[in-house]
Order: sequence, then C-alpha cells, then structure tokens
Amino acid sequence: MSSELGDCVRRNLNRYFRDLDGQAPHAIYGMVLKSVEGPMLEVVMKQADGNQTVAAAMLGISRGTLRRMLVDHELL
Repeated sequence: MSSELGDCVRRNLNRYFRDLDGQAPHAIYGMVLKSVEGPMLEVVMKQADGNQTVAAAMLGISRGTLRRMLVDHELL
C-alpha cells in the first residue's frame, strides 16, 4: 500500500543516500522520526485547539507521552 506520505519519505530518503556522496549513513531512524513527528504534532495540536487531552486521543497515545514529545520538539 502506498501513500503520499510514504512516497514523500521514500523520495527524500533516496535523495539523502544520493547526497551522502560516499559518506556512511548515521542515525537514519531518529532523523526520520524527528522530521515527521514535529510537523505532525504541530498540525494535530492545531486541530485539537491546543488541547493536549484531545490531541493525545487523536494520536492514540497517552497525554504524558504527548507532553514528552511536545517538549522534545520544543512545542511547549
């Protein structure tokens, strides 16, 4: 199953590997998660009108996990 988001990640990862120019890749998993989580949190928090309980429910995570993620992404 393909999605626009998946296609975007695929294209950007292929570009990332091309741009390495022989250097070894490093910490790809964290890089991708950080790149996707921040914008996702911004959009979900806006949709939830800043209500963390509502946003956590939309994301299917606990409010505590959401707060940690918001702090990690400097969105609080």
